Amino acid sequence: MKLLDAKMAPNSRRVRIFLAEKGLNVPVQAVALAQGEQHEPEFLAKNPMAQVPVLELDDGSCLAESAAICEYIEDLHPQPPLIGETAAQRAETHMWDRRVELGFFDHVLGTFRHTSPYFHKKMRQVPEYAECCREAGWKRLAWLDGHFADNTYLAGDRLTVADITLLCAVDFATVIGEGYDEQEFPNLTRWHADMTARPSSQA
Repeated sequence: MKLLDAKMAPNSRRVRIFLAEKGLNVPVQAVALAQGEQHEPEFLAKNPMAQVPVLELDDGSCLAESAAICEYIEDLHPQPPLIGETAAQRAETHMWDRRVELGFFDHVLGTFRHTSPYFHKKMRQVPEYAECCREAGWKRLAWLDGHFADNTYLAGDRLTVADITLLCAVDFATVIGEGYDEQEFPNLTRWHADMTARPSSQA
């Protein structure tokens, strides 16, 4: 296997942390997004969506989308379980992962895409939409802060891929200048400190 990724891409980091939590060492090939390497024919043959990460399998076939890649890795290496060992656990993990992706991560990315100079010539930016994303993202963070008042991780006492997704989303929000106030979200801050202290967070 080989992972095609970009260091600063949050979804690529999501897979790298997942692999690190599994104790797996997969060769990585960097994709130069700023130089447009993801639009080259060789890369598009692997993922026509022109996005990272991509997991290239030994038979030459490729998997894209970080959630699908993590699911594949979990099936091959079920221990330690990061999605779940039972149908109920897996469903709970996917529930939380979707809540994070749709309720917070997508809003962070929407804010970034509609305000960053990087996307100025790539798409029609709508500043008003960015503000809507920002407001929705803050509301979801406040809700998650309340959840962490009584839970170590999103799925109670189980560390799951949903926590990895949230970590990458929160850290990316900070990188683009949309970080949260630690005093306003004390429970989220505790959770974030615990996640950041894990060696996998440096992956």
